[in-house]
Amino acid sequence: MKLLGLDTGTSGTRAVVIDQHGRVLASATAAHADFASPQIGWAEQHPADWWRAATRAIPDCLAQAQLSPAEISGVGLTGQMHGLVALDAADRVVRPAILWCDQRTEAECRDLTAQLGAAQLIELTSNPALTGFTLPKILWMQKHEPELWSRVRSILLPKDYIRLCLTGERATDVADASGTLLFDVAHREWSARMTEVAQLDASFLPRVFESPQITGSISERAAQETGLRPGIPVVAGAGDQAAGAVGMGIVQPGAVSATIGTSGVVFAATGAPVRDPRGRIHTFCHAVPGHWHVMGVTQAAGLSLKWFREQLLSGSNTPAPSYDQLTAEAAATPAGAEGLLWAPYLMGERTPHLDPNARGALVGLSARHTRGHIVRAILEGVAFSLRDSLTIFSELNIPVTSIRLGGGGARSPLWCQMQADIYNGEVSVLQAEEGPAYGAALLAGVGVGGWPSVEKACELAVRVARRFRPDPERVAALQQQYLRYARLYPALRQLAQ
Repeated sequence: MKLLGLDTGTSGTRAVVIDQHGRVLASATAAHADFASPQIGWAEQHPADWWRAATRAIPDCLAQAQLSPAEISGVGLTGQMHGLVALDAADRVVRPAILWCDQRTEAECRDLTAQLGAAQLIELTSNPALTGFTLPKILWMQKHEPELWSRVRSILLPKDYIRLCLTGERATDVADASGTLLFDVAHREWSARMTEVAQLDASFLPRVFESPQITGSISERAAQETGLRPGIPVVAGAGDQAAGAVGMGIVQPGAVSATIGTSGVVFAATGAPVRDPRGRIHTFCHAVPGHWHVMGVTQAAGLSLKWFREQLLSGSNTPAPSYDQLTAEAAATPAGAEGLLWAPYLMGERTPHLDPNARGALVGLSARHTRGHIVRAILEGVAFSLRDSLTIFSELNIPVTSIRLGGGGARSPLWCQMQADIYNGEVSVLQAEEGPAYGAALLAGVGVGGWPSVEKACELAVRVARRFRPDPERVAALQQQYLRYARLYPALRQLAQ
């Protein structure tokens, strides 16, 4: 059994092939064009660029694995969540997709909350109205682009556009649908009340499946463009967060992941939907049938370090220092960065502030501070923001028995140790952390009968490589720094008013 996982990310599309033991045989990535930002806070991409990348990544991955198309047993899909792909009656894209990080819908979120009431909105969807979600984007398009909206006959999420290209089917999964604000998360179905509020015909929405269920098969046309065999089953898959959690074995209550990519996510599996009355964390269906999850999101986690490196450390004649060099400089400075604090609000913030207008800040600079201090403050500030989510989990009595680290941040031993110290608990990294594409491949294996359940697939395939334990001295220093960090947002908000 050979399985393909395909991740339609923000910066590129990644293909991974695994075998029946969960071993990675090959992986390949094709870059996307940078997302466009026609106005401040906007973020758009052309779905055709995702498909172009898929038709490059898939054959590259098969070639690296030295596999024939006939050897692939199933395909699983994952990708960036929340994006609005609007299609006409002929399945042509009506406008560029509005992405997860787009912030243009603040007024629509405010109006929606006023119309339904914050408590009723959480009762219906398990989540508040946030600018990143799909429904506010639909409302924005209805209001600001009525001529374009009049042509729309269906809407899809990013990975589901790729499904349409692969299979001709319009479908999604319960985990990705949970992030639209059109989904009844508790009952795992589209919400009739929310589609009514959106003045959206139910026929515009794709069929919804549990993540391991088969939704279609590779078409003749897609086979010609990707090198896959016609007829290969394609399972529903999941949004990138749920698929990434499957790939890390976060499938039972008590298991938690902290993932640092462009954004940062703290993700906990739960046996029932757990709602935060204040809406600070998301409650979504899990990719594991009959399970849910909660997660807190930091909008600009890895992006904080990338922004600092690319915008402030590189010039036309001077290349930016490597990430390894920067983290080595940070490692030479003490825990707490000698009082320097970073507020990672470069893209507004979700958890816990729900504020699209939040802005980043570097606070406490002195002549004594070096570049290494600044880098350490950025790394610590991101970890502090993730700790905010763990604090909310504790308030809601969500169990945390183990924490696994993922994303690019998990490749930095310094950042891993820093998280152990800030969370004051052991954290672990995995042998093969291939991201959401790996989880999508595991879901495909369950869908085609290779494993009896998602839990069993993870038990057999996911292995811990290294553990990091907290250091008591650093824990004490960082606890004091976290208390100072907690006072940053209220102070910055006052300044912005």
